[in-house]
Amino acid sequence: MSVYVLVVYYSRYGATLEMAKQIARGVEQVAGVEARLRTVPAVSPVTEASAPAIPDSGAVYCSEEDLKHCAGLILGSPTRFGNMAAPMKYFLDGTSSQWLNGDLINKPAAVFTSSSSLHGGQESTLLSMMLPLLHQGMVISGIPYSEAALNTTRTGGTPYGASHLASGDQPGKLSSEEITLCQALGKRVAKLALQLAEHNSH
Repeated sequence: MSVYVLVVYYSRYGATLEMAKQIARGVEQVAGVEARLRTVPAVSPVTEASAPAIPDSGAVYCSEEDLKHCAGLILGSPTRFGNMAAPMKYFLDGTSSQWLNGDLINKPAAVFTSSSSLHGGQESTLLSMMLPLLHQGMVISGIPYSEAALNTTRTGGTPYGASHLASGDQPGKLSSEEITLCQALGKRVAKLALQLAEHNSH
């Protein structure tokens, strides 16, 4: 089976999706690793409402099989009041079987987010998204300061994971630093995935 890093995102207006695409590019800069883009269903306040099994556009929904066999996991969500959006939380709340089976133990993980204001809770969102990954036994990866863009960015980008400031006329358009840091995060997790997969097989 091929080695893949799973990039799971929820995107309401497209900014988080753009980040996911750049992270996937970073993953695929590492020979022998592919990126698998997946999304999660929206959560409806109406109990009778049901979404189609396959979304109308964008990536397909993440399955249990996608999670079970991934070599690494990168999660992305817009910021909602300093925390991840409900659909991502709902998705993570449904990963009990992976936890019971230990499917994700010793695999690398990272997180990314987008907010509409500069200090709109990016860091608290990224930190809170790490908590369920720690419960799953994953190895959390951030972005090291050896990435020069972390020091120069005037938009998104944090040591806790990639981020994006979605504001102005083109909220989904990533800055050059944001693109660099998204790709750096994907590349780092892909490298770790190869190293840990090799180590765990011995």
